[in-house]
Amino acid sequence: MNIQQIITVSFTLFAVIDMLGSVPVIISLKKNIPDIHPGKVTLASGFLMIAFLFAGEYILNFLGVDKNSFAVAGSIVMFILGLEMVLGIDIFRADPDVPSGSIVPIAFPLIAGSGTLTTILSLKAIYDETTILLGIIPNLLFIYVVIQATTWIESKIGKSGLLAMRKTFGIILLAIAVKIFKGNI
Repeated sequence: MNIQQIITVSFTLFAVIDMLGSVPVIISLKKNIPDIHPGKVTLASGFLMIAFLFAGEYILNFLGVDKNSFAVAGSIVMFILGLEMVLGIDIFRADPDVPSGSIVPIAFPLIAGSGTLTTILSLKAIYDETTILLGIIPNLLFIYVVIQATTWIESKIGKSGLLAMRKTFGIILLAIAVKIFKGNI
């Protein structure tokens, strides 16, 4: 076990997950999905990442889906989230039959989406599973802290700052979605 490798994996996932960049999306989604629980989001995200670490390739192969198709599908959902932020429209709404929006669209596809899961599969070509697992753990702690602090962040930024941040990160999210789409089409 190499500490430098764990740090590299952790920072790679940190950049792909982009939790700080997701703050405006989460705050925006809280308007329509007020029942977002940091613990549920963290557990669901962690479960998806760890499951994909150990069984992702098998799951996709079993379903007859290649990594590129999976990434394209995830990029489309990310694109829609970005459109919501930039245009100020609501596409994702709380399903009245589902008590929480913590799993969809927050844990998947926003946090543990196609970019994160594809990155985990790609990291397996370079690092062993234990190293990747140890790189996932600090990211899960950061996810929990950031989601727990979204109300505080919102109060410090204010409505106009939040609106500017939401529009800016919406455009960035659109660009990331287009990049993932273009790179996997």
